[in-house]
Amino acid sequence: MSQSYIVLRVGVLSVRMNKCSFCSKICYSVQYLSFLRYLCVGYSVNSIMKRMQTFSLADLKPLLDGFDEQMANHFITQNLAVARHMKVSLLKSTLTSGPMLMPEMRIIVLKEGHSDPVVNMVQRHYVAGDLMFIAGRSIVQFDSLPEQVMGLGLSMTDELFGLAVGNHIPKAFDGHLRDFCVHLDDEQLQLIDELHRLIYVTTTLPEPSLPTTLHLIGALLWNVNHLWQRQEAELRTVASREQQLLADFLQLVSNHAHEQHTIDYYAGRLCLTPRYMGTIVKRVSGHTAKHWIDEALVTRCKAELLHTTKQVVQVSEEMNFPNPSFFSKFFKRMTGVTPAQYRKDNGVVQPPL
Repeated sequence: MSQSYIVLRVGVLSVRMNKCSFCSKICYSVQYLSFLRYLCVGYSVNSIMKRMQTFSLADLKPLLDGFDEQMANHFITQNLAVARHMKVSLLKSTLTSGPMLMPEMRIIVLKEGHSDPVVNMVQRHYVAGDLMFIAGRSIVQFDSLPEQVMGLGLSMTDELFGLAVGNHIPKAFDGHLRDFCVHLDDEQLQLIDELHRLIYVTTTLPEPSLPTTLHLIGALLWNVNHLWQRQEAELRTVASREQQLLADFLQLVSNHAHEQHTIDYYAGRLCLTPRYMGTIVKRVSGHTAKHWIDEALVTRCKAELLHTTKQVVQVSEEMNFPNPSFFSKFFKRMTGVTPAQYRKDNGVVQPPL
């Protein structure tokens, strides 16, 4: 069983996207839904930020500044970061240190290599040519990071975003999506790259013009919004009812797995029989409904064990297990270790009784 923090593993489908059009349609149909208004159910964003490692622009600046020779083309302040040629492996030790909460929005274009991060509890598979949007206050984790990954990046605070778009907010960035991905063809990639280059140039002039920079950022955002809307229109024409049911099931799991562990609950919420729902989930996703529920539950348990000082018995109660013994057996079945050993293996000091 995977040790990564994955609530909704659509990795099997993601890997097959380039080989199977059916899997590609499923992945994209799931992708356009907003899975988490709150990133962990029952906790506000502010609560999560207090207990999880953050990776903000303030944290990014000293890292990029330390790689001037290898990564000269970057500009970063407390409100804006522009990286022209970002060799992601330079940040490998930081990015692979565990789940991170990113306070600011990110737009990243992968130009070389591939990456398989967990973004907002969903396993993603990105390849060269993909444009990724990750909303502010998102949770991101990299279990590994290939050396050859290269791309360009743009990140900004909500305040600067507001200045760039004004009162008319592009739909792709209106808050209903936590993340999305659009694959760019050569012409689209060239336009995005040129807009990004101009943003970088205007920020690094001896006398930079803020209005010029803001208008260029706005142009890039509106262009990304156009690409996303066109992709959504295409997806709506191919999305089947079974794919939609899978997406609805996954969203319910992401919201309720910490308190509802049975297939009957989710089938009832979807007005389906457990057998019919299980058949659909297995056929479309390649995994059983119970697999998804258990993965979501163990992920939440891991987060509680790593990022809180709660006793194991308290975690067991909050995750709605009948008793601590049952919780320990479940956790060991999923991870291979007990909750106490998991904390020890990850350098977490066991809280006093």
